[in-house]
Amino acid sequence: MATHTHDGIDWAERLSVLRLADALDAGAMAAAASRLVAPLPESPTIVDIGCGAGGMSVLFARELARRSGGTLVVADLTPELLAEAERAVTAEGVTCRAVLSDLADSALPDLLPSADLVWASGVVHHIPDQQAAIRTLATLARPGGWLAISEGGLTARCLPWDLGLGRPGLEGRMLAARDDWFAEMRSSIPGVVSMPYGWSEALRRADLSEVTSFGVLVEHPAPGPALLRDFVVHHVHRFAESAADRLADDDRDVLGVLLDPGSPEYLGAREDLYLLGAKAIHCGRRG
Repeated sequence: MATHTHDGIDWAERLSVLRLADALDAGAMAAAASRLVAPLPESPTIVDIGCGAGGMSVLFARELARRSGGTLVVADLTPELLAEAERAVTAEGVTCRAVLSDLADSALPDLLPSADLVWASGVVHHIPDQQAAIRTLATLARPGGWLAISEGGLTARCLPWDLGLGRPGLEGRMLAARDDWFAEMRSSIPGVVSMPYGWSEALRRADLSEVTSFGVLVEHPAPGPALLRDFVVHHVHRFAESAADRLADDDRDVLGVLLDPGSPEYLGAREDLYLLGAKAIHCGRRG
């Protein structure tokens, strides 16, 4: 049975593209994992909330394996993703515990151990009350422990400005349409609460100290590996399914051509695709 979360998205159906994204992000995010684990004590406990397919969990596991070891707890609301993350972390030889859980559940702190580092990537913005979710995450960190979230940043770009068909600048119009879709998605979540301030301020309002932010550049110049082309095709397909109706008719026609494997303009056959974006990571320490 498909599991749908607060945003109505079937995340289990997206497992394959999550794996692709994790593989493309791994090189850049490994440095972030190292930076986040560096101040932790020996044999720390790390909790990854909304772990998805386990991409960042694996990078944390590798950092723990290089040190004195530790425990990694993966938590997600989607059983298929949770099982994949547990499998991937266990393969790294690190102690792993998997917990089926919902960040919006007020009982979450009773299900998870106190941690030296709590990590949540791209999950808080799917929760109705984002500030309440951050407060919950902060309570999972033991005194002196850290909360780090990845939210915001610069949306990745992957298409040439002029694709050789239709009007140039299609990707810019797609990104604008996606922003409209995202705003509607957020507003349609039952019980949604606005958060009219930035992520660092949200961490401060959760009574965290030493709040800071840093960026991570994800860059794959053209021509990228085969998995990059696969990711771009998945990425554009997803956009076509969710937000293409917000584009003009001529742009939708171009999308149909780009996503047709039988077309000479098929995205999966192009050598000029790339990936360039930046992830924003916001951290704070519990007193």
